[in-house]
Amino acid sequence: MLARLRRALCAVMMLGFLLPGQAAVAADTIPIAFIGPFSGAFAPQGDAFLKQLKYALDVVNANGGALGKKFELVTFDDKLQPSEAIIALKSATDRNIQIVIQCIGSNVAAAMIDGVAKHNARNPDNRVLYVNCAALANELTNEKCDFWHFRFAATVGMRVETLIRALPKNLSTVYLMNQDYLYGQSVQADMKTYLAKFRPDIKIIGDELVPLGKVKDFSPYVSKIKQSGAQALLTSNWGVDFNLLLKSGVETGLDVSYYTLSAHLNGGPVAMGEAGVDRVHSALDFHHNIAAEIGNEAGDKWIAGFRALYPEFDFTWINYRTMFEMLQIAVQKAGSTDPLKVALALENLQTKDSLGQPATMRKDDHQLLSAFYAAKFTKGVKYDSEKTGFGWKTELTLPASELSQPTTCKMKRPAGA
Repeated sequence: MLARLRRALCAVMMLGFLLPGQAAVAADTIPIAFIGPFSGAFAPQGDAFLKQLKYALDVVNANGGALGKKFELVTFDDKLQPSEAIIALKSATDRNIQIVIQCIGSNVAAAMIDGVAKHNARNPDNRVLYVNCAALANELTNEKCDFWHFRFAATVGMRVETLIRALPKNLSTVYLMNQDYLYGQSVQADMKTYLAKFRPDIKIIGDELVPLGKVKDFSPYVSKIKQSGAQALLTSNWGVDFNLLLKSGVETGLDVSYYTLSAHLNGGPVAMGEAGVDRVHSALDFHHNIAAEIGNEAGDKWIAGFRALYPEFDFTWINYRTMFEMLQIAVQKAGSTDPLKVALALENLQTKDSLGQPATMRKDDHQLLSAFYAAKFTKGVKYDSEKTGFGWKTELTLPASELSQPTTCKMKRPAGA
């Protein structure tokens, strides 16, 4: 009797000491694992992504979820490290979670693609679908493409093409700066490719790769940019790397225009402040003023709701809502959360995003094709960013039809697909 009581108490204690991200999943929900950085230098990005994912998911759940159930996000910390992401993936699959979202870091995404493929090959009765919402390197839906991986975000190539096509006609010299890992290297290569294609009149007079998340003082880099005499800085730096770069540029009076892929992400507007007005431009998935600019009242009301909840954040990834709405349609169509059935239902799925733009999940490489934008940080907009008094105004809209870049993917499909 005493031995049985001790065993029961031990079991209760074990249930009470679950690790973060390991809270019990409700039986009447469809769980989705979200693997992201919730500790370390990029934890603010993980937190911002989670807020946006939850707000986007609320739309789908308010519309009935799927199969009579609501979707539920379960978080796992990867510290922006590929090895930690694989550990998190194992934790998710051990709990029979069939859909895994990972968004941050193309190096992490590359490891996830490989990890999911290996897991599914070894465990045909416990497979998982990998949904990528913001890891952007071109390789992920080209030579590294995989049947179990679906990317719901524009590729580096699509983003860089938008950025280059938005450059002003009077620009003649640029300096390139990117982070030294898979994503940054992809951007660096594509900047050169698309400058040569669309703006051969522009000369590159500086080219830097910086260590990811390790530079604490960007003033030496800023000095080199100053000395080069470049008119503009083209950079894909994001997170703390971008914010510190901007801070150093402001403090030292760097007189260039910034053409970026990440100035709109959380922390960027605050780092810029008034010094960024009419000097900082970004190629982006979305900004708060687009719906109002085009007269989309429903989209504008939805953004106003997000701002009421999180006045210090911008909702920057409209593809999150598209992703969850497509998942909802696919799960309903499949009649199941079985990863193979959902994957087949996602292929070539067509819908419209919340701004009314066409969106398609291309079967050939599992890459979302949707509209993309370029905007400048300026005054006089309806919604400011991060309480700065300044916000984004659209300069260029490229529809999916103009950004459907070719793929080199040679996908191996599983039996039954």
